[in-house]
Amino acid sequence: MSSGFNTDIRVGERVFHVQTEDRGPSRPVIDTMVYHSGRVLHRRSSNYSDFRDSAEFSHDALHERVQQQHKTVIEDLRSGRIGADPAAPVEPNGEKRTVPEASTGIQVQLLNPESWLTAGTISLNVEILRRSDQQPERGAQVEALIEGSLDEACHAGTTDAQGRAQILFPMPRLGKGGLALVIRAKAEAGVEDLRFVIRSNPKPLTNSPS
Repeated sequence: MSSGFNTDIRVGERVFHVQTEDRGPSRPVIDTMVYHSGRVLHRRSSNYSDFRDSAEFSHDALHERVQQQHKTVIEDLRSGRIGADPAAPVEPNGEKRTVPEASTGIQVQLLNPESWLTAGTISLNVEILRRSDQQPERGAQVEALIEGSLDEACHAGTTDAQGRAQILFPMPRLGKGGLALVIRAKAEAGVEDLRFVIRSNPKPLTNSPS
């Protein structure tokens, strides 16, 4: 599963949306877009084809690269190093890109952060809403995995007419490193991730910093 982060940042009186995505192994690019009032303010892309083909490549290391680029752009935005003039919304192949409004996309919420793990079974009650009107997003694809487990198996579900989905799976065997529950939702309106750090006593869940 490719990595991605979405963060709303307030700078003074303005709110910006920062979106970072890993385009996947077939197109090894980490792409970050900064939106304001429906316009692309800034775009930053980095190609990782050399890293993908190296012996050092791993899912965790790639995830760290995506997260670090996302954080760097947010820091540049807050510090003023990213200017206020919109960038041209152009894809690497030269084609113009449709720019979503800042209020578009989806938001993901875990409805049971205090009861997600019972008797070794993970039960995730997830709600997906459209940002534009806060209405349920039907038919969104939802994936979940325990990052840092020994297999990192991905489990999936689809939202109903209320924008809700339940994903059930047994708690996997855990590794020795940092653990996190990752929930990703995909819909026509956009893609959104939730990431929760799992501590030694794994409940309730707490959002990890972007």
